Amino acid sequence: MSWRERLVDIRPLRSGGPFRDLWIGSSLASIGQQIAIVAVLLQVWDLTHSPLWTGAIGLATGVPMLVLGLVGGSLADAVDRRSLVRATTLGQALTAAGLVAQAAAGNRSVVLLLALVAVQSGCAALGAPARRTFPVRLLPADQVAAGLALQNIAFQASMLLGPALAGVVLARWHYPAAYTIELLAGLASLAAVVRLPPMPASRADGKPRRGPVRGGWRISLRRPTLWGSFAVDLAATVLAMPVALFPLVNELRFAGDPRTLGLFLSAIALGGLGAGLFSGTVTRLRRSGLVQLVAATVWGLALAGFGMAGPIWLALLCLAVASAADTVSVVTRGTLVQLETPDHYRGRVSSVEHVIGIAGPELGNFRGGVLASVMPAPVALLVGGLMASIAVVSVGLVNRPLRDYRVPTRREVVDLNT
Repeated sequence: MSWRERLVDIRPLRSGGPFRDLWIGSSLASIGQQIAIVAVLLQVWDLTHSPLWTGAIGLATGVPMLVLGLVGGSLADAVDRRSLVRATTLGQALTAAGLVAQAAAGNRSVVLLLALVAVQSGCAALGAPARRTFPVRLLPADQVAAGLALQNIAFQASMLLGPALAGVVLARWHYPAAYTIELLAGLASLAAVVRLPPMPASRADGKPRRGPVRGGWRISLRRPTLWGSFAVDLAATVLAMPVALFPLVNELRFAGDPRTLGLFLSAIALGGLGAGLFSGTVTRLRRSGLVQLVAATVWGLALAGFGMAGPIWLALLCLAVASAADTVSVVTRGTLVQLETPDHYRGRVSSVEHVIGIAGPELGNFRGGVLASVMPAPVALLVGGLMASIAVVSVGLVNRPLRDYRVPTRREVVDLNT
């Protein structure tokens, strides 16, 4: 493999106008959302000066995501997916306009602010499963992994740039400007979705698949490749998610320096972005299942190393390696899920992936906090990382279909969807 092939694979941006437009619009929307996240956090704090209310932001975003994400998966298998995402993206833009209006009017009600955040989160959740199916419908099978890698790069870049931009915007132009940027970015995303080709729900046996939400869970449990891939993700996040322990580790090891805490978060963003920029190394590999297993194992071992790391450079290196491994795992899992699932189930299975992607890290952070309350935080990180790696290896040992999975050819994908 040449050095150019090891870099990010940009074939999806060259070969597909619709995917390129979607990627640009989604990238802008992601930056706008990151700016809005910081703005909401700061506005809630200014209104209440209460950590309880800032914590309530998580409920306002998380609950609609978990509840409506499953509903969105069922809808994605029953209606035209472009129309669904168009409607939900419009809903997100309208709520962004509401955020602009309340900020410009000098709103003093935190309930109103969180209600708008909840509505926006609900719109995003309804459209997320359908949006996840777009790359496999717009790209050839051998470019789906590359398309997912490009989406992940955009997300990681927005996490790195968005908060910094938010600080500048909020300092100079305050809340209305921050929410206006989100609104304009959302409109750019809407324009890209409108230009997509129709994506009607697939039919099986000539009949619409309008089964209940549990259909996504049912097919996931029936296919070893799917439940194995989801089990790997849950093992990695639930058993080893480290973010909740960052403040405590920073206090114990680095005298609570807020700059160090910021470096922890930056290392995660940079590790993920770096893996994305060199994603061509893995997106051209067909053994997606094995790649995910290896990447998730490395994630756990790197976090165990972070728990034991003494020098700051070693701690940051471990976090960057863990984040890079997580990026590889996410891209390969997404590729496997989209290509292994029949199209008339993709919406519902994507909603399962969406819920697992939200619930796993949150449960992992909670588990980490509980574990750190009964043992030193570094030991909790070591135990969690090793447990995650052991669990991932165990899934690989008992799940041969996942271990041996290969990205199908274009002909095999056509056969799968018929």
